[in-house]
Parts: sequence; structure tokens; C-alpha cells
Amino acid sequence: MTVQFLKEGDTAMVVQFGDVIDRALSDRVLRLSRRIRALGILGVTDLVPTFRSLLVHYDPLIVGGDELKGRLEGLLESSDAQRQEARQWTIPVCYEGGYAPDVDDVAQASGLSAAQVVEQHAETLFHVYMLGFVPGYPYMGDLPPALVLPRRSNPRTRVPPGSVAIASVMTAIYPLESPGGWHLIGATPIRLFDVDAEDPALLRPGDKVRFQPIGSAEYAGIRKAVQAGDFEMVCERAAS
Repeated sequence: MTVQFLKEGDTAMVVQFGDVIDRALSDRVLRLSRRIRALGILGVTDLVPTFRSLLVHYDPLIVGGDELKGRLEGLLESSDAQRQEARQWTIPVCYEGGYAPDVDDVAQASGLSAAQVVEQHAETLFHVYMLGFVPGYPYMGDLPPALVLPRRSNPRTRVPPGSVAIASVMTAIYPLESPGGWHLIGATPIRLFDVDAEDPALLRPGDKVRFQPIGSAEYAGIRKAVQAGDFEMVCERAAS
């Protein structure tokens, strides 16, 4: 698909790369975002990566839409000066009891045991495609084929923060209490969004995530440390 430049009013432009959820396409979106940030294009005020496109906010009093389009077209053919390093996180998740209210239903629908659902989910290295829905909510792919299910037929009006969920080819973590129609298969005690932090959202597009199964006692211990401000997440560096 040819890259399209779509106007979003007079202060934003969408650079659309395709119409599928695909890691190679996501890499193109994130590469362009990285190049724009590195150049510090005058007039660009914000960048929002999505599954298949990059939303570029700009100040039309500083840079016109046609001029900006020309700058962006030139960046599509350029190469990164350095290989990008992705952040890789290991996130603790309790897949037990009340923390995983839908895991048995997922097991029945997928033809797996509950233990196999947890195993397949925890063994997958996920890619953060984008953030959305609520602040800090990461859309992560891609699920193993056996875990690909439609959303729940009866969405919940209240999903607890930290809930780990799956739907379609994605997995996600609810940073805040909110409605939700995804299948809840676990919960993490860590905080995904902190409005007082320098970077409020823990995860960002392009990150890699692996889930580490923990028991309920360890969950309680980590949650207590998080609430006391004594727990710090550590990420590794991995070439993307």
C-alpha cells in the first residue's frame, strides 16, 4: 500500500502506512516517529503512533501542511543513523483465582487447560503497538493462535486496574479502573500509569514485554512495595 498523507483539520496530519496490524508496518510507523523526533522539525508539537499510522500534530503558524508533507516524504526514504534499541520489560502477573476470572472460560474456548493458557501467554514476547483507550493502556501483540478469541459478549462496567486481558490478537493491561470487554486472565501489582511521574506511562510504543507468573503471596508483597514507593521496575535493552 502506498503511504498516504491525510489531513486531520488544520493542525494535524496522518501518515498512513497500511491497513493491517503487522509488526513490520509498526516498525515503519515507529521509525518515522523516531526520525522526526531526532530532527526536531520546527512546528511539530506532538507525535502519536498507532497500529498503522503516525498522527503528526503541528502549529500551522510555524509550518504549513504542504511544507510538512514534503519534509515527511523525504524522511520516508532516509535510514536511521543508529540501530534502535527497544526496551524490554518483565512484568509480574498473578494468573490465579480472583485475579484471573476469565481464565477457565478462555481455556474452554481455546481447547487448552488453564495451565496451558498461562504458559502460552507467559512464554510470548509481546510488542507494544500503541497506547490508547485510557492513559497508559498498551495494545500488545501478538497472541499465540490458540488464544485468539473475540471480545466478551457481556462487557464489564468496572475492570480493576492492573488487570491483564486478551481479545482478538492482542493482550493489554488496564492501567486504571474502567469498563472493558476483554477476557481477564491475570493481574499485575505494578503501576502502569502515574500522573506524578516524569514519564506517566510505564510502557511506550516499540517496547517489548514478557509476563512472569507469580503467586498471590508474591503479588501482595509487590503491591505493598509499589504502594510504599519501594518498588522499581527495571527494563533490559534489546535490539528491535
